[in-house]
Amino acid sequence: MHKDTKRREALLYHAKPTPGKIQVVPTKKYATQRDLSLAYSPGVAEPCLEIAKDVNNVYKYTAKGNLVAVITNGTAVLGLGDIGPEASKPVMEGKALLFKIFSDIDVFDIEIGTKDIEEFIATVKNIAPTFGGINLEDIKAPESFEIERRLVEELNIPVMHDDQHGTAIISSAALLNALELADKNISEVKVVVSGAGSAALACANLYVLLGVKLENIIMFDKDGVLSKDRADLSELQKKYSYGKKGINLAEALQGADVFLGLSAGNILSSEMLLTMNDNPIVFAMANPVPEIDYNVAINTREDIIMATGRSDHPNQVNNVLGFPYIFRGALDVRATKINEAMKMAAVKALAELAKTPVPEQVNIAYGETKLNFGRDYIIPKPFDPRLITVVAPAVAKAAMESGVAQVEITDWEKYEEELLERLGSDNKMIRLLINRAKTNPKRIIFAEADHLDVLKAAQIVLEEGIGSPILLGNKEIIQELMEEIGFEGDVLIIDPKTKEENERRNKYAKAFWKTRKRRGITLLDAEKWMRERNYFAAMMVNAGEADAMVTGYSRSYPSVVKPIMELIDKGPGVTRIATTNMMMTSRGPIFLSDTAINVNPSAEDLAKIALMTAKTVRMFGMEPVIAMVSFSNFGSSQNESSKKIREAVAYLHKYYPDLIVDGEIQTDFALNSDLLKSKFPFSKLVNKKVNTLIYPNLDAANITYKMLKELNKADSIGPIMMGLDKPVHIFQLGASVEEMVNMAAVAVVDAQEKGKKIKIKP
Repeated sequence: MHKDTKRREALLYHAKPTPGKIQVVPTKKYATQRDLSLAYSPGVAEPCLEIAKDVNNVYKYTAKGNLVAVITNGTAVLGLGDIGPEASKPVMEGKALLFKIFSDIDVFDIEIGTKDIEEFIATVKNIAPTFGGINLEDIKAPESFEIERRLVEELNIPVMHDDQHGTAIISSAALLNALELADKNISEVKVVVSGAGSAALACANLYVLLGVKLENIIMFDKDGVLSKDRADLSELQKKYSYGKKGINLAEALQGADVFLGLSAGNILSSEMLLTMNDNPIVFAMANPVPEIDYNVAINTREDIIMATGRSDHPNQVNNVLGFPYIFRGALDVRATKINEAMKMAAVKALAELAKTPVPEQVNIAYGETKLNFGRDYIIPKPFDPRLITVVAPAVAKAAMESGVAQVEITDWEKYEEELLERLGSDNKMIRLLINRAKTNPKRIIFAEADHLDVLKAAQIVLEEGIGSPILLGNKEIIQELMEEIGFEGDVLIIDPKTKEENERRNKYAKAFWKTRKRRGITLLDAEKWMRERNYFAAMMVNAGEADAMVTGYSRSYPSVVKPIMELIDKGPGVTRIATTNMMMTSRGPIFLSDTAINVNPSAEDLAKIALMTAKTVRMFGMEPVIAMVSFSNFGSSQNESSKKIREAVAYLHKYYPDLIVDGEIQTDFALNSDLLKSKFPFSKLVNKKVNTLIYPNLDAANITYKMLKELNKADSIGPIMMGLDKPVHIFQLGASVEEMVNMAAVAVVDAQEKGKKIKIKP
């Protein structure tokens, strides 16, 4: 993307439709005068009086217990440096966003307009009663050390400077597992650290607590090795002044076991790497350019165990593995601080998690056959849904055992269930989908590329590495629009109507005519239709000249489905095409079928739709739990609509006994586990979280998904075509750019699956 275009896109993202990235949302009813009188005067006086009697009641009656302040003065922002408190606010809002989506913690970001340590500390202390915890962010060293030390000592809520301790915790977990793989004793390893700022010092401190000997750590800053003769070192840096005077990085690395880089790109050469001990451990975490290029490093040493700060290489040291869950555990036991025991518990929990079998959802997201503990997998992946149920409880237990918890958790199984429920409201599935598509991008046709929004979607698909767009439409218009939006890149543009496509168009027409000549189609008809983009695009996919196709932005669904049904064969054993929509709801992803094709399916059709939907759900790394929904429950009506659902369920129970499916059932019973258990304890859905709804007809399914989308603002991916032999998917008329990008990612993932040549007969 052109630099100016990328800049414009970033600015628009933060400015529109509402400035910023976070908002405050009411959690109580406010519709009536009665509600408002309880929310404010006079009803609000009652909780105020209770808190006045016992200050701990503030956790009972207010949001304090789930509220963290992300606080900075803007003196060390990302790679931007001292840009001031106002300029740091977008970054702090971003941190707030991560807290919310990964651990359901609410955040107020606070930017303080002072560089004076005492003023900063006083400000934070004065506002601390509002919050359950404080995350310090982007404060320059050495001031950050003193600020954190004082606030930890003087406040009775958790305080952590994530720039220091987040990196330290994640890299320490990586170190433990790397040493195990390298068969090295932590007390004997020699560690060389490039960088002597807050993060490097925090890492070294935690490494020492894990067992690395202080005298075995040689540390460098921009002025050279930290040694006893240097008079410019801070008190914290003096702790690591074991370097020999005048020694350089190359000399220090000779015979070293571990290199930790938190400094600058490309300072570690291949020659230096070759002088390290067997099975060298290299954590090159400068961003965006590591201290040594990943590919250079692994090609230099086959025995290397390497981590970086980048997501495009194995073993990403990413702070999001730590801070959301550390604060989650600390808040849930009302810890008075985040102490070393809690940090160490997070380290060990992360290290152990990397050794346990990885959920299929994570394997799918990262395009892996099977992620296994080893040199390319020493720390968990950020998308691993188990993080919250492993790290947060470990931190909470450590807080209780070390005496800083004010509340005890006794039912850990229930606590883990509550943690999982907190994840239901975010859109991780979309991130998983796009991440998976990027592991093996495909050639994808955008059949209406001379529409601006379609072209924007294709641009994002290319720039994000989701796929390689093939643009169909008027070439002149497409090129003008590409220039307008700064769409750069080597992409194929095809106008099916032009003379230069005569040969290919005639080839496609003959192939189509051969399959349809006994169904009233003449060769002349076929040649005429191949001038239409959807016919031409479908034949490109059939001919293997493209891997997938998306269309439908500018035309009604029925008019687009017709050529697809005529040109694209059904999959082996499939007798009925169907669609499903994946809705991102507050309880997590829910698949709804059939939302676009079958007006009034029979019992047999419903059973097949359920099986195809189950296959699609598994494609997204989830195990399907299917409710066949109706206006009646388990035989309470003899209406034909209810009867056909019962017949479909009976068929599925008989021939697919391992499939978790039941019905007919009303939607509220399907989605309310307690209600279902109390009234229908015999159901196969009892104690299960339903994630798939199969509807008796098109009316019900289509109305439901569009109502969810508009009233609840639920993101929707779909309708996803099921049953075709080729990955062809159709947008809803007037789909948004985001929806088209998501559907393109679905098409790529579908192409990946179909490329495996595994066919399951529904």
